[in-house]
Amino acid sequence: MSADTANAASRTTALPGWLIGVVTGFFGLFFAYAMWTAVAFLLQQAGGDAGLTGYGWFVLLLPVVFPVIVCAAAFILGRRRRILPFVLVELTGLALVAVFWINVFALAVTSAAIYNAV
Repeated sequence: MSADTANAASRTTALPGWLIGVVTGFFGLFFAYAMWTAVAFLLQQAGGDAGLTGYGWFVLLLPVVFPVIVCAAAFILGRRRRILPFVLVELTGLALVAVFWINVFALAVTSAAIYNAV
C-alpha cells in the first residue's frame, strides 16, 4: 500500500500539463529557430565556392543537433519543478545554445580548416 502511494507521489508534477506544454512550446520555438538557422548556415557554406571538408561537416552539423539535445534535457530537468525554476531551466538551455552557436559561427568565420582549398 505504501509503495502505491510512493509511486503516485513521484509521478505528480508541480504544474498542470497545459502549462508545461505552453512553456515548452514557447521555448521550443526558439530552440527550433536556432536549429533551422544552423541548417541554413550549413547549406549555405556547403553550397559555396570552396565547399566543406569532413571536419567542416562535423563542426557545422553540431549546432543542428545541439538545440534538440539541450531542449530535451531542459524539459527533463525542469518538468517537475514550479513555474519559475522551469522557465529558468529552459532559458538557461536557450542561452547555452546561443553561446554554442556563436562559438561555432566564430570558428566558421576564422578557420580555413573547415573549407576545401580552391
